[in-house]
Amino acid sequence: MSGIGVDFFTTAPNPETIDSEPGFQYMRRLSAAARVIIVGAGFGGLRAARTLKDGDVRITVIDRRNYHLFQPLLYQVATAGLSPSDIAYPIRAVVRRQENTRVLLAEAVAIDVRTRKVILRDGELEYDYLILATGARHSYFGHPEWEAYAPGLKSIEDALEIRRRILLAFEMAERETDEQRRHALLTFVIVGGGPTGVELAGAIAEIAYTVMVQDFRAIRPQDARIILIEAGQRILPFMPESLSVKAEAALKRAGVEVLKNSPVTSVSQETVMAGTQTIHAGTVLWAAGVAPSPLARSLGTSLDQIGRVQVQPDLSIPGHPEVLVIGDLAALADEKGDLLPGLAAVAVQEGRHAARNILRMRQGFPSQPFHYLDMGTLATVGRAAAVANFHWLKLSGFVAWVIWIFVHILLLIGFRNRFVVLFEWAWAYVTLQRSSRLITGEREN
Repeated sequence: MSGIGVDFFTTAPNPETIDSEPGFQYMRRLSAAARVIIVGAGFGGLRAARTLKDGDVRITVIDRRNYHLFQPLLYQVATAGLSPSDIAYPIRAVVRRQENTRVLLAEAVAIDVRTRKVILRDGELEYDYLILATGARHSYFGHPEWEAYAPGLKSIEDALEIRRRILLAFEMAERETDEQRRHALLTFVIVGGGPTGVELAGAIAEIAYTVMVQDFRAIRPQDARIILIEAGQRILPFMPESLSVKAEAALKRAGVEVLKNSPVTSVSQETVMAGTQTIHAGTVLWAAGVAPSPLARSLGTSLDQIGRVQVQPDLSIPGHPEVLVIGDLAALADEKGDLLPGLAAVAVQEGRHAARNILRMRQGFPSQPFHYLDMGTLATVGRAAAVANFHWLKLSGFVAWVIWIFVHILLLIGFRNRFVVLFEWAWAYVTLQRSSRLITGEREN
């Protein structure tokens, strides 16, 4: 024991030479670097952090979860195609090689732009630059009570709850002796004809009409009724009309009923009123709208009708160039005057641009306006069916579906996730089975 003590003191650094040590020099530079806080580790937040990895900044990434979620494939978890771990990746693992970055598991509840502080539920942090990338939740258009009957899809918890409801509906129908009640249990309503609604409808149709055809004895899963309700004139409104028509045709071939021009006016226990129709359904899912994080209200700046921050062209808020807002939380119009959509591609490009503007400001240069480069949009409709708009080329059907697969595989984080997801999809395509058909969570009485 005495030898350890002697070694400790005899190997301690000399105060006169400590300044010359490379590690100390690095830590001194880091302590003098600007403090950048990124709230939200989604597509935009992580891209911003990675862009700043070599900058003269100290980065703190704050998120309520300890993982990055690949939201475009969340519906696959909700429909038993993938497991949660297949589309999530630990945030710390993503930035582990970035020595200037730390990750905090915490929830931001407000921003004090005057004192440059992020107020956490259990503390506060000061910043020199702030990037807000907190995303959005589902919106029920002034009817929060509908959420209990029609869950939305924005988190893993949401996906597992939806999966539970879908699979439990078939199990309950298997035991039900009343024909009318059984018919209601096998009726699935999806509210909202955007990408999430279309993807859910197509996936549920695949489960009912292909995957579980031989699994039950008292019921025929193929007797299930799947209804997609859209308040507007067409589904996938962000797509060219020709592709929306093809997507609708593909859904109908898969067995999905599409109700257009039918705004939902009421949602209650197993009942949906849409337009002039009253539909009795055992499972109702919500994919009709989004509401930005309430954190936006604490900024004290202008918000649009749904609560997004009306940012400057360089993604900052008026009067505070050090605060940048990106992703679903930001309202920014393109050169044509159209608001940028809430897509992963938009968030990624905004995250990269916000980080570069911080680096420019650190060097004394003015920030630059953001310009979105639209590379195209994709949406899957069901088994071996998708639509793709590359502006100069519009595709649908199997070819678009293959492109959709490889684009999403490339965007996943981690080789393991890419390999597993590709294998699961190939297995499901060949065997017509889904490996994650597990009913978890508490069963409602």
